[in-house]
Amino acid sequence: MTIAKNIEVSSTSKTSFEDAIQKGIAQVAMTVNNIEGAWVKEQKVGITDGKIDKYHVIMIVTFVVSPDSDLR
Repeated sequence: MTIAKNIEVSSTSKTSFEDAIQKGIAQVAMTVNNIEGAWVKEQKVGITDGKIDKYHVIMIVTFVVSPDSDLR
């Protein structure tokens, strides 16, 4: 049997939504193995002086739990 877990991740970039997604996944991958996918749940921008200055995403990242992991 395969067991998957989901975690919610928030990430921000000054350049684009895609960059915010890449940075968020890269950060999660530093501590989580077996990442299977991600769902971008929300996107929003920060605006200063009428111009976009931040791209923010909230995503759900799914990873498979190893069979030998302690699930407690």
